[in-house]
Amino acid sequence: MDDAIDLVSRFCAAWPTSTASELAAWFTDDAVYHNIPIDPVTGKEAIEATIAGFSSLADHLEFEVLNIAGNGNVVLTERIDHFHRAAGMIDLPVMGTFEVRDGKIAAWRDYFDLQQFMSQANPSA
Repeated sequence: MDDAIDLVSRFCAAWPTSTASELAAWFTDDAVYHNIPIDPVTGKEAIEATIAGFSSLADHLEFEVLNIAGNGNVVLTERIDHFHRAAGMIDLPVMGTFEVRDGKIAAWRDYFDLQQFMSQANPSA
């Protein structure tokens, strides 16, 4: 369990300084990434494209991990994802579930309020 928590902690800490390709390297080839308000993606290439897509919305992203807990190969994170951008910061509360297999992330599910994100991204909308 400590290994899974350590892996997820290091993955979360890597966001401000890593490229989408570097972040995708943390995943198994058949990994599934699901931002619960939208459709899941499967495989490293799709995960890299998804990360690149939402990373382009900010100068950089930072995951502030408030709490982390694990049970076997499953790790739960309570986070605030900070999207640093010239137009102003977006702070998004997120609950994340990670499943670790063979030292890599095999599944990642994030639960958040998409409307909360959109209202900060486009405050005049």
